[in-house]
Amino acid sequence: MTQATVSPARRTETAAQLRRGRILREVRSILRHLLLALLAGIWLVPILRLLVTSFSTDRGINVRRFFPASYTISNYVNILFHPDSVAQFPRWFTNTLVVACFNCVISTCFVLMVAYTLSCCRFKGRKLLQNLSVIVNLFPGVLAMIAVYFVLKYLNLTNSYAGLIMVYAGSSGLGYLICKGFFDTIPVSLREAAKLDGASDARVFFQVVLPMSRPILVYTIISSFMVPWTDFVMAKMILNSGLSADWTVAIGLYNMLQKTLINNYFALFCAGGVLVSIPISILFVIMQKFYVEGITTGADKG
Repeated sequence: MTQATVSPARRTETAAQLRRGRILREVRSILRHLLLALLAGIWLVPILRLLVTSFSTDRGINVRRFFPASYTISNYVNILFHPDSVAQFPRWFTNTLVVACFNCVISTCFVLMVAYTLSCCRFKGRKLLQNLSVIVNLFPGVLAMIAVYFVLKYLNLTNSYAGLIMVYAGSSGLGYLICKGFFDTIPVSLREAAKLDGASDARVFFQVVLPMSRPILVYTIISSFMVPWTDFVMAKMILNSGLSADWTVAIGLYNMLQKTLINNYFALFCAGGVLVSIPISILFVIMQKFYVEGITTGADKG
């Protein structure tokens, strides 16, 4: 049936259906965005409470009102420049930064090496090794806490940053899946051409694969840095000497929430929570482009 033979009533009905479909799509889009805005608002409420309380003149926890009666920056000044026996934030920050930097370097090397081996090398038992690593990853790391603690105690590595870094970095190679997915997208012909020219696997890795893997490299670095920065369970188990100067940020801030301390240190706790988030936020904003590209490309298995 040509357009000339279509009746005016049929054309009017078709136009009305198109308008109704367009309006329905717009309504659905508005509802989806409203739902997302509501969820974002709910997610931001605790962060906003943490931020405004960090500027509160009330040192203790206040459950009567959301916003404080008056504001001050003395909480940030005290936690940064006037540490006491309870709040030693500069020392905690330094401890956490040292552990995070060492773990970042070691874990990134482990993840990249494991991912390259399982993606670009062919050897007997490769599939079995991949399957076993995936199965092991299904179990949370806290299940091995007691065994890890006694091993470190036998080696005299409890209450030491070396033992903590070993725990963080020791199993980091199991997190190779996203990195391997990225390496799988690199053309095999490039590696084969390099090997035909006499390049070893190490040279192929450093001069061919890594220069093309900047997004996944950034993603791996950020992920490795964030593990010790936000961890509490493993750090509390290993650094259990009771000396507050040896704690990481997570342990120190948690200690401020004790029943005997919270009425005097809750505002300082909130200020410390804001300060802890600043380095990670800056790092993420700067590297966001490569971080997202690393995740999305690494999820493509071709």
